[in-house]
Amino acid sequence: MSEARQQIALVDVNCFYASAERAFDPSLEGKPLVVLSNNDGCAVTRSPEAKALGISTGEPWFKIAPRAKEWGLVARSSNYELYGDISARVMELLGRYSAWLEVYSIDEAFLGIKGSPDQVVGLGRTIRTAVQRNVGMPVCVGIAATKTLAKLANRWAKNNPALGGVCRWESMDPESRELLMARLPVSEVWGVAGRLERRLNAMGICSILELSRADPVMVRDRFSVVLMRTVLELRGTPCLPLEEERVGRDQLIFSRSFSTPLTSVPEFRQVLSVYAQQASARLARHHLQAKVLTAFAGTSHYNPKDKSFPSVCVPLPMPTSDPVLLTRAAHALLPAIQDGVKYARAGIMVTDLRPSGNQQPLEPFTNPHEERGIGPLVEQISRKYGRSTIGLGFAGLRSGLDWSMKRGMRSPRYTTHWDELPVARAN
Repeated sequence: MSEARQQIALVDVNCFYASAERAFDPSLEGKPLVVLSNNDGCAVTRSPEAKALGISTGEPWFKIAPRAKEWGLVARSSNYELYGDISARVMELLGRYSAWLEVYSIDEAFLGIKGSPDQVVGLGRTIRTAVQRNVGMPVCVGIAATKTLAKLANRWAKNNPALGGVCRWESMDPESRELLMARLPVSEVWGVAGRLERRLNAMGICSILELSRADPVMVRDRFSVVLMRTVLELRGTPCLPLEEERVGRDQLIFSRSFSTPLTSVPEFRQVLSVYAQQASARLARHHLQAKVLTAFAGTSHYNPKDKSFPSVCVPLPMPTSDPVLLTRAAHALLPAIQDGVKYARAGIMVTDLRPSGNQQPLEPFTNPHEERGIGPLVEQISRKYGRSTIGLGFAGLRSGLDWSMKRGMRSPRYTTHWDELPVARAN
């Protein structure tokens, strides 16, 4: 019975953005490929071939571009619509293999599985084959008794071709496990970075192996219960519960850098309207309401001439996800916008979030738009027909937005836009 105890599998898509591009464009296979950040700023994803060229994460595109032709390097703008849809397809497929699934990020998910060592490894191979065959995405699977060890097992699977993309932590011999943990710096542990890493290093804890051998009580007293749990997880004791849905959102932020600076109040009115209604849609999707909205803008830190960073915090009359109220609140920033100043960025943040329906207002204070479900209606139409098909007021039907994010090298949105569907032709 002990052989069939609960195990955790971490399924992680390899080079997610690059793999998503290759899934619909096989000509990219084997070529160095980078996917760029907002406004085609820097490399956020690199294919193995691009890494071999020495290109690092975060390297500005303007520095790479002059040598792109010489290297045969291909660049793509971030195609968020495509990546989001492919992620949803991968997660839906993974849900068929376990009654418990925790979507951890756009390219990672934890699954609860049971079985003998051979059975769980076999399931990992089945999952890997199914995702490749049905979605066209390569994945690796790490299997262990804890989430933290499952991440290490996944890393081992990615870096050891002999494993075929699937690694069960306990199936590795103890010497190999210790060698891996001794070789990896403590910063490679889930949740350890920056100042925490420096504090651990100062105590002589520099590798994952050294952290796993640290006294849990000492770690709790000097650091935190969270880090103590990490130590126990590295020893094989599950401390991080399986969550069917990650909850506890404290805030939502909608912010972008502009491809072309904004210099006038009318332009800002449209931007803030769009962001406020995006916030309304996200709140409605997660059955949340907000009590406070903050709107902000800023010039570029590299602009020596103009310096302006206005912001405004607006307490809402009641918890709401109503797009009309949120838009009005966002427009409170407009009097602080200076005409002629080149603003490079703007955004809104909604905070003090609470579940919808928790607080019913008295009859005289009810919001007619919320009563009629205007927000959810706009969200349903947008999800079915596209984000640019409907909006309220200044965020309504529009075209040719000069301020919208620059994505000049974006591939088609193959799965979400009818006019960009891939076309198959017979030879």
